[in-house]
Amino acid sequence: MEYNSQLTEFTNFLQETLAISTDELAVVLQRRQRPSDPLPMLLWQYGLVSIEQLQHIFDWLDERLAAQYETRGVAQPDRHSIFVR
Repeated sequence: MEYNSQLTEFTNFLQETLAISTDELAVVLQRRQRPSDPLPMLLWQYGLVSIEQLQHIFDWLDERLAAQYETRGVAQPDRHSIFVR
């Protein structure tokens, strides 16, 4: 249930803020090969968002992730730590 509400919130953001149409989203969803394929990157690859809009999407997703960690009272991991070994 939480996933569906997050997807709805994300699609609302794309439609209301970036003016991505329902039809454009449907095309991207139909063409992805796996459910785990990242929608922001697919939108960019299909030319539906600019690089600046892609950065706006990532900023929005980061804000939502930070809010989830805050709500749960869990320390947010350093997003760059995955690159350090």
